[in-house]
Amino acid sequence: MTAVLSDPVTREPRHRKESAPHAPPRWVRPAVFGLLAATAVLYFWNLTASGYGNSFYAAAVQSGTQDWKAWLFGSLDSGNVLTVDKPPAALWVATAFARIFGFSSFTVLAPQALMGVASVGILYLTVKRTSGPVAGLMAGALLAVTPVAALMFRFNNPDALLVVLMVAGAYFVVRATEKASPKWLALAGVAIGFGFLTKMMQSFLVLPAFGLAYLLAAPTSPGKRLLHLGGAVVALVVSAGWYIALVDLWPTASRPYIGGSEGDSLLELALGYNGLSRIFGGGEGGGPGGGMGGGNTGFGGSSGLFRMFGSSFGTEISWLLPAALIGLVAGLWFTRHAPRTDRTRLALVLWGGWLVVTALVFSYMSGIVHPYYSVALAPAIAALVAISGRALWQGRANLGPRATLAGMVVATAVWSFILLDRTPDWFPALRWIVAVLGVLVGTVLVMGVPTARKAVAVVATAVVLTIGVSSAAYGVETASVAHSGSIPTSGPTSSAMGGGMGGGPGGEESSSSAIGELLAKTTTKWAAATTGSQNAASLELASGKAVIGIGGWSGSDPAPTLDEFKAYVAAGEIQYYIDGGRGGGPAGGSSEITAWVTANFTATTVDGQTVYDLRT
Repeated sequence: MTAVLSDPVTREPRHRKESAPHAPPRWVRPAVFGLLAATAVLYFWNLTASGYGNSFYAAAVQSGTQDWKAWLFGSLDSGNVLTVDKPPAALWVATAFARIFGFSSFTVLAPQALMGVASVGILYLTVKRTSGPVAGLMAGALLAVTPVAALMFRFNNPDALLVVLMVAGAYFVVRATEKASPKWLALAGVAIGFGFLTKMMQSFLVLPAFGLAYLLAAPTSPGKRLLHLGGAVVALVVSAGWYIALVDLWPTASRPYIGGSEGDSLLELALGYNGLSRIFGGGEGGGPGGGMGGGNTGFGGSSGLFRMFGSSFGTEISWLLPAALIGLVAGLWFTRHAPRTDRTRLALVLWGGWLVVTALVFSYMSGIVHPYYSVALAPAIAALVAISGRALWQGRANLGPRATLAGMVVATAVWSFILLDRTPDWFPALRWIVAVLGVLVGTVLVMGVPTARKAVAVVATAVVLTIGVSSAAYGVETASVAHSGSIPTSGPTSSAMGGGMGGGPGGEESSSSAIGELLAKTTTKWAAATTGSQNAASLELASGKAVIGIGGWSGSDPAPTLDEFKAYVAAGEIQYYIDGGRGGGPAGGSSEITAWVTANFTATTVDGQTVYDLRT
């Protein structure tokens, strides 16, 4: 006789072993295709309104289409003076797309939109394996309309690739736990390894959750579980380490300088400026939107436990965060007596660990932090709300699950009211609609859901609407607005920031058409040089030619040195020097080069900008 247990949430009997696989209901496949199609419309609609998005990365893509070495290393210029300040995995994808279809605004932004659709699809598949297709569809839909996701899957920062790799890693972990498969677990290691080549140590924030989930739920002995995790670590090291070794072993004289690093080292960049300095502060220079010293919390607000709910991060990611936390705590309580391999608890540990570790690191890091980083939380929040909401709804015959679900609904409605009140001129009626709906739905849930089929359908629909409508409306509004600059933000305006000086969109450097036409006529290796990567990027995009961004993002990178720059000029490889941009960092190279140029060459003015012809 088959032994049965009581389900920890519904308290209904269930078999210890899972029943044999069966075909999903007919409605599932059309619903999945509909979800993916709607996501594609949301992310692709009027995509090119944002132009090149972040010109810093767009210029690197353009350079990659012009030179294979620039593609390999992620160089800002096709002459390979220095790289962007991130590993190049995201640029590899975007550049491949641009090489196939031609460089344009669409080919720069479209890969991120495709990654967004892929993230939604993979999240559906992952949640479906533990909690069924309804939860999977809800998780995918909630991810798609999360405001920061609607922002970053239409923008060309590396975060889109990071998210799809982390979600793929979660899928591999779930597959691995089903039959204690070391191969699937190794694939999770590979996904996170390439995540490191996308945005370095941020990809590692999900590793505690992945490891704990496998140790807890894989159906094999503790020794084998540890052995399998060791193999996954090896896979991670190999998938990330090959490129680190390549950069380290490549002769420095024949490759670009690693932008953002102090010692021309990718590993030092990962551990320093893009690693510990982000967490503890004290780092200098660097990346898009950076450009400030340590302790820079201005972009993300003050550090602390409630940073994710604050004015910088709140409307980006926190719409469903209260519901996710309530669902996580309640789910772990209700499954406390479940078997070790229980699928619901596995999912809660996986996504809950992802959410808690990542949110705490973002909340307390005292280095450079930007609100759009929170897109890394979106899959975990969406999955937790869908998984716990589905389980609690199934247990609605019991007061505990019913009251907990009511708490999730009311908390979401109250917090949505507060968030919507931060932009009071946008859709002012929505916050009142959500508030009233939340109170009504919460009351019905506590009192007891009617058993009539139509009534059940109405209440279920009201629950989903109350939970998702505010985030969805804000997300759709975000997707309808053009964004540029290096620090985009979600919402009904195109507010963004750039780290440089000048008058371009979002504060980025901009170049006049006259300057672009002047540089486009050059035939030298580099059309021009200027101080700082932002100004160089805009010049490259305006002219289609290589431009040296002296000193990198902040002007502090020692590339090129004064001697190298003199050699380029002596060889006739640079036509112009464009005065402007930021410079004068600790390395001193950019200020020395500027002083040498101004002392030895004659300036002319082109459309308000000072230009030096270095071949006269």
